[in-house]
Amino acid sequence: MLQKFHQRELSELTRWWKDLDFANKYPYARDRLVECYFWILGVYFEPKYSRARKMLTKVLKVTSILDDTFDAYATYDELVTFTDAIQRWDANAIDSIPPFMRPVYQALLDIYSEMEQVLFKEGKLDRVYYAKYEMKKLVRAYFKEAQWLNDANYIPKYEEHMENLLVSAAYMMGSTTSLIGMEEFISKETFEWLMNEPLIVRASSLISRAMDDIVGHEVEQERGHVASIIECYMKEYGASKQEAYVKFQKEVTNAWKDINKEFFRPTEVPMFVLERVLNFARVIDTLYKEEDGYTNAKGKLKNMINSILTESVKI
Repeated sequence: MLQKFHQRELSELTRWWKDLDFANKYPYARDRLVECYFWILGVYFEPKYSRARKMLTKVLKVTSILDDTFDAYATYDELVTFTDAIQRWDANAIDSIPPFMRPVYQALLDIYSEMEQVLFKEGKLDRVYYAKYEMKKLVRAYFKEAQWLNDANYIPKYEEHMENLLVSAAYMMGSTTSLIGMEEFISKETFEWLMNEPLIVRASSLISRAMDDIVGHEVEQERGHVASIIECYMKEYGASKQEAYVKFQKEVTNAWKDINKEFFRPTEVPMFVLERVLNFARVIDTLYKEEDGYTNAKGKLKNMINSILTESVKI
């Protein structure tokens, strides 16, 4: 029954995605709707979180397009106007950005507008403010990487790079946005706690970034992307690639310890909030343990998706 429920959700999201026609409008971007949905199923699978799951999947999918646009396609000047438009968050700003970016900008505005319409009726409109705040912050982090890439003479220091990468990992944005559609009462103080980048969120973000960079940094370098945290550490400290891998695998281990520590009772915020952050880290551990499972979706991820969403469940 649960599998059928998830299949119906995915069917609804697929119609939304096909109507946007982004696979054709953004051929350079990873077309990974099902993979995004699987990712969010790892954050919460329960039927009662259906609304939250659909909202978060839409946000994550558009974020994936933004990530690929900043990484691999748009020029620096195009990214300047696009970043400014997102900081303004205004439908009138659409005229200031390049035509090819307008559909994804409009889709972003529409997703959050849809959230506002739903939550207004429940007196929870203030939640969307925090979601927008984190999305703007994420885009500024993407843009910071574009600035570094544009200035060939500037190589960021390891600490500066790490601070930005913890944001560009998108898990700060994801942790806040995962709460927007949930039915539970969530206080303003909880959202502000998340906004202040608590230890558990930074730890989850570090796991995301370090595991991604360990399996993908050589490919990123070949594509001319901004230096990964692995590359940055090697240059600054004269470390070998293997030494850098060991260093960041140790960082990941310590981050898991930090996450466990945050679950000691009494907790600062409700357990269901901490569980969302924990589950984000669990998903990244599943997808990025030996390869970039999201980008190389035909590998182990395909088998996991089939197992969860396609193959009948034996009772």
